[in-house]
Amino acid sequence: MPPTLPDGLVDFVELVVPELRRRGLFRHEYEGTTLREHLGLKRPAGRLATHAAAAE
Repeated sequence: MPPTLPDGLVDFVELVVPELRRRGLFRHEYEGTTLREHLGLKRPAGRLATHAAAAE
């Protein structure tokens, strides 16, 4: 195992993340409820909508 896990991860979360939040570089809360919303991605069209458009 790498020497940074898991202790290094715990140290990062407890020491670095609060400092990044204080500086406004790391979010406090997520804006959406899904990963897609957190990343600001649009919802893709469904397969059925794509086939229906192609048939027209």
